[in-house]
This record gives sequence, C-alpha cells and structure tokens, in this order.
Amino acid sequence: MRAETTEPTAGEHPMNLIATPTLNEAATPTEAATLAPRERETLSHIAAGQTYCQTARDMGLSRHTVDAYLRRIRAKFQVNTTAELTRLAITLGL
Repeated sequence: MRAETTEPTAGEHPMNLIATPTLNEAATPTEAATLAPRERETLSHIAAGQTYCQTARDMGLSRHTVDAYLRRIRAKFQVNTTAELTRLAITLGL
C-alpha cells in the first residue's frame, strides 16, 4: 500500500498534512471471494478491534492460526498494518 500526500498550500504547515492510504487495486469487493470463509471471519474480528487472542478465543482457534490467516490475507492484498486490514475489511463490506 502506498500513501498519497499533497503539497502544502501557502500558510499550511507540512506536518499538518495527513497521508491517505490507498488500497491495492486487487482489494476490491469482488476479490473478497478469494478469501476463505475463516479468513473473512478473522478479518472481520480484527477490523472490529479485537486482538489476535480475543479473535482466537471467539473463533475457537489458536492465536497462531489467527496469525496464519492474517499473514495470508496480508500477502493476498499486499497490506501490512492492522489499519490497512481494517480499511480492507470496510472496502470488502465485512
């Protein structure tokens, strides 16, 4: 994922600019079909603000399995952070 920034206008301090992340082109709602059902469920839990351990408990999995699902999602959609995962979940309608 890359961040788009704009140049400051006259009188605007450069530190006030916020980078707006853009999703990879592959991250479209139609691409949600490439997620396994458990990957979709895991992503929705993380996007709701749950920790890996909370997600694992709710899904009846180990934390390591949740981590594996999220690694696969990150690789499929080329995202790195939890914020990017959350934005992906919103984009996919989860």
